[in-house]
Amino acid sequence: MASNYDVVIVGGGIGGLSLAAALAGQCTVALVEAEQSLAFHTSSRSARQLIPSYGPPVVQELTARTLELLAARDARAAEPILTPRGFMLVGDEETVRAEASGDMHRITHAQAMALCPVLNPDSFTAAGLDNGSFGCNAPLLLDEHRQAAEAAGVDIITGAKVHSAQRLGSGWQVGAGTEAFQSGVVVNAAGAWADELAVISGVEKLGLQPFRRTAAIVNVRNPLTPETPMVCAADDSFYFRPEGKQVLISPSEHVPSGPEDAKPRPGDVEKLITRLNSVTTLGIESVDRAWTGLRTEAADGIPVVGFDAEAPGFFWLAGQGGYGFQTSSAIAELAAALILGAVEAESPESRTAEQLAATRWSIRR
Repeated sequence: MASNYDVVIVGGGIGGLSLAAALAGQCTVALVEAEQSLAFHTSSRSARQLIPSYGPPVVQELTARTLELLAARDARAAEPILTPRGFMLVGDEETVRAEASGDMHRITHAQAMALCPVLNPDSFTAAGLDNGSFGCNAPLLLDEHRQAAEAAGVDIITGAKVHSAQRLGSGWQVGAGTEAFQSGVVVNAAGAWADELAVISGVEKLGLQPFRRTAAIVNVRNPLTPETPMVCAADDSFYFRPEGKQVLISPSEHVPSGPEDAKPRPGDVEKLITRLNSVTTLGIESVDRAWTGLRTEAADGIPVVGFDAEAPGFFWLAGQGGYGFQTSSAIAELAAALILGAVEAESPESRTAEQLAATRWSIRR
């Protein structure tokens, strides 16, 4: 016997959980996750930095709205989600100029050295700074979404991989694990598996591509101060930031992958350590832990948010790429409004929806 809901969300990462919390109490919702725990893949492997100047204009708009919503939450909560932490680009003049956008402003070489004294002064000639960037307490945010969803009656089912989904009459029937669900709307928040879910559902896939991104927590001789910004090479070849007395580092690789439980490849972290020890005085001594996540992107780099043009009731919430946490609250607000049919023609949410809609189906036509 199938359980009946208004909305079934497939995927328990930041996208699915934030939408479940946004819909909770306004309609009946079930969230199904293939893994035994929520946020098992990319959402638990985030760099935990929200950067207003990062991404194309529509992403920057969604980031600004997410920061606004999270700041309002922090104003009434004992423990903050957001912690001010700048974001600094370093590189040559041409590359920094090309990559700096939005809220980022140019700073002098001396100012960059003052902000991050461990940099080798000969390793860069230009820098940009985004002072509106924040560190994000991702585990707390994820848990708050879960608690809010469950408190308002959302059913969360883990260890339930979707194996069948089909359109029946005016709704959908979904088989996940040993459970069966009927709903008017199915939300595809399956991350790297979003195209696979589309195929299972008889919906044309969008060509979403997962990309590898590795990171590690390392022990160093010269720790960064808590005020040190996140430092990123303008050519996207590395980034690092404080992580308590340790340092989080990443080679910022953008290597295509299939949907999988990604692991660091031999040599990737070691090569990065050699590079960072040459361009900084961090003095990286050992690796505490390392991991790899998958950043899934559409061909145009724009998140895919909205109802499928040809499959009634099939809602895409995918392709967030590296912008998952920094756009999550705004995208959840937008997606919930679209699903509930509450977007008014002249609202800010509608304008953002139009920007996303202008590109999201281009790879299908």
